[in-house]
Amino acid sequence: MNPGRLEAHVAIVTGGGRGLGRAMVLGLEAAGARVIATAAREAAEVEAVAAESVNGHITPMIADVAREEDCDRVVAMARERFGRLDILVNNAARGMKYVSERFLSEPTRFWEAHPEVWRMVIDTNVTGPFLMARAAVPGMIAAGHGPIINITMNHSTMRRRGFSPYGPSKAALESETIIWAQDLEGTGVTVNALLPGGPTATGMIPEGLAQEARSNLLDPTIIVPPLLWLASEASSGVTGRRLDASRWQREVSASEAAAKSMADAGWTVG
Repeated sequence: MNPGRLEAHVAIVTGGGRGLGRAMVLGLEAAGARVIATAAREAAEVEAVAAESVNGHITPMIADVAREEDCDRVVAMARERFGRLDILVNNAARGMKYVSERFLSEPTRFWEAHPEVWRMVIDTNVTGPFLMARAAVPGMIAAGHGPIINITMNHSTMRRRGFSPYGPSKAALESETIIWAQDLEGTGVTVNALLPGGPTATGMIPEGLAQEARSNLLDPTIIVPPLLWLASEASSGVTGRRLDASRWQREVSASEAAAKSMADAGWTVG
């Protein structure tokens, strides 16, 4: 079995229009999967990703993960159009630029964050994955399989000064990962966390970042190899874990690379 091949698999990637989401949508489709890519507002972004399709197997959808009815509609689309749902990637997120465009140089203290922005970030980054998983899990349990992959970030960034509410939202997502993995024990459905492993060239990085610093950003495609492993049967039984894509070694086998990039989900590595 080739752990990187996903023929006949159906995946949903939320926030699939740019950055990590775009890289994961294209990576899954290139591996043979049929992919539904969602965006909350920017139809042009997910349509552009679909236009990059190698096999014509990317379906763009507008859906806000903070809305229960939108999450239900995306999952229903997968089952109605393709007859199944195998993989859920909870990637949609709102970052610190909604608090301040200068968040990297001028940290915003938590009490200075506007409550509406705080709620928006938490609704997207914490409640959104819950609503998507809630819609997807019953069918996955019935099928006896289904990886749920929650996209997270470095623990050091979660603790970084001025990173409220983004840091707390990702800490909550890792807690969700651990708890859901336990709740789903014995069902065949797995829940794991995946992170790029450092600052990444995505839309969350402000445009004013110095070119020198920008040159050190990770390429979003760094996340694709561990994603494909987690999405495949090769990772069957692996749950409640945390994979750091920056530690993935391409020169070794996928199982070896996974072992080197993996830790228990939770506060065990930086």
